[in-house]
Amino acid sequence: MSTLSTGTDVVVYEEEHVHHDDPNFWRKYIFSEDHKVIAKQYLITGIFWAMLGIAMSVVFRIQLGFPDADISWLKPVLGQWISETGKLDPNFYLALVTMHGTIMVFFVLTAGLSGTFSNFLIPLQIGARDMASGFLNMLSYWFFFTASVVMFASLFLQTGPAAGGWVVYPPLSALPQAHLGSELGMSLWLISMALFIVSQLLGGINYITTVINLRTRGMTFNKLPLTIWAFLITAVLGLISFPVLLSAALLLIFDRNFGTSFYLSEIYIAGEALPNVGGSPILFQHLFWFLGHPEVYIVLLPALGITSEIIATNSRKPIFGYRAMIASLLGIAFLAFIVWAHHMFVTGMNPFLGSVFMFLTLIIAVPSAVKAFNYITTLWKGNIVFTPAMLFSIGLVSFFVSGGLTGIILGNSALDIQLHDTYFVVAHFHIVMGAASAFGFFAGVYHWFPKMFGRMMNNTLGQIHFWMTFIGVYLVFFPLHYIGIAGFPRRYYQFTTYDFTSSYTDLNMFVTVAAILTFFAQFIFIYNFFSSIFTGKRSPQNPWRSNTLEWTTPIKPGHGNWPGEIPAVYRWSYDYSKPGAAEDFIPQNVPYSQTLESNLPHENEEIKMEAEIEAQNFNDQFDQPH
Repeated sequence: MSTLSTGTDVVVYEEEHVHHDDPNFWRKYIFSEDHKVIAKQYLITGIFWAMLGIAMSVVFRIQLGFPDADISWLKPVLGQWISETGKLDPNFYLALVTMHGTIMVFFVLTAGLSGTFSNFLIPLQIGARDMASGFLNMLSYWFFFTASVVMFASLFLQTGPAAGGWVVYPPLSALPQAHLGSELGMSLWLISMALFIVSQLLGGINYITTVINLRTRGMTFNKLPLTIWAFLITAVLGLISFPVLLSAALLLIFDRNFGTSFYLSEIYIAGEALPNVGGSPILFQHLFWFLGHPEVYIVLLPALGITSEIIATNSRKPIFGYRAMIASLLGIAFLAFIVWAHHMFVTGMNPFLGSVFMFLTLIIAVPSAVKAFNYITTLWKGNIVFTPAMLFSIGLVSFFVSGGLTGIILGNSALDIQLHDTYFVVAHFHIVMGAASAFGFFAGVYHWFPKMFGRMMNNTLGQIHFWMTFIGVYLVFFPLHYIGIAGFPRRYYQFTTYDFTSSYTDLNMFVTVAAILTFFAQFIFIYNFFSSIFTGKRSPQNPWRSNTLEWTTPIKPGHGNWPGEIPAVYRWSYDYSKPGAAEDFIPQNVPYSQTLESNLPHENEEIKMEAEIEAQNFNDQFDQPH
């Protein structure tokens, strides 16, 4: 039996979701249409890319911290890109910076975070058998996997992968003859990104459709967990903004291969004038950043939604300001679309237009501050349980606040013009976007691992992983603010040719050592994750004593999630520590009529609605034999 709900109208129909024939290996684990399996595929692929992306950053940090060091020991891995003198090739250095940014922003923090938890949690938390379209869901992962294969293949090209920064600005990226990183590697980068965008659009359509149409009986929008609100708004952001990046990439492909001039005009290479006229590289920046700034929140909002759920659960308190949290999500999403040109203050835009974008950028601090305030207020005087997931969630709040403060500095055009393309910008977005979203990812894995695999991760290893990573992130990126203020430009191969840089040599070395230690700390997580899948302590039904619907399924739910009828929902997601209640949590599927001792006056009015919710049974309205 499956339930289809649109608002208050509910349709239940007989189908094969509950009693499936056992599929073969390929249909069960490879080309599965089960949202939980697809979520695990996203998760494992995202972990692979995360380790590869961080490893790349370690290599170029070694170059920055120890520019005169002999790194011949990396030759078995990097091959031709290590010279006979043991130095990293400057072209490959730029390629590493480019691929690190691309991998971490798109393949890890977008697909790995949102793809994993949107897929896993949306059907479970809204009370649905699966996604609206299991086939499209499967396709979304395989488009992502194909994009991953293409991007990975570019690492093995004779000319190297794409190089020019993860933003791939033309004219460098538009002219294959410009340098090695603009040749075939750039073409594969563009093809990979096109496939990736198709994946995100398929997934986004599915997420939106599922949340709107497949909620169980009684699951109105004001009873949705904040995780689902975050995933829904993220999907809308991606659906609107990713096609713009796709158009930018397609026009760049035309310029590279078909002689067009969308981004090119009056270009000279080695003294030779190219025939391209009439284009503007600034057009690409507008198209890129129209996706690029919403992308910040495409990776951040799911992490914030996950944090809301975990902080409320482990504070044993209702989330503070539920409606304010939803309003702040909506406000951030709206403002995300109209601030993109704050990345472009140095492009020569009209100063008045710059002031408009500056004003809108600073306004986005208001809904962000609402979220930070609500997290802190939820924690205040809570009966806090310091699980690894809770620690990573609190760490996220720390990064969100500290990184957000430097965002106010960069939002001011007068200051940004001085700090643009320095390490101050690198430090800012790595803390507020990269580290915060990564901590949301870790928090989600630690919290929902029991539901994914039926086992518990090791708590002690999780806490060691948190403290090493939390301290490591601040040791890496806090000093970079000072290096940026001193004028260090990003993406430079080394800083040994200028007198003023010598006083920062020790600080650069310190950052590199901290980055290496933080990288090795992630192997604690890798070991904990994979060993716990097979040897972890078996999970109880509801290990965190949480209210949301996913914990009402079997410990390891099958395809269809609930073996019988999907439970109805009577209350919101955050009924924790209610005075008079027998327990300090009341699941969403417990009717108010069963908790008379703890009901608030207005909640007693909800008892009248219970009969109506129970009456919404599809078999009574519509009998469709299978």
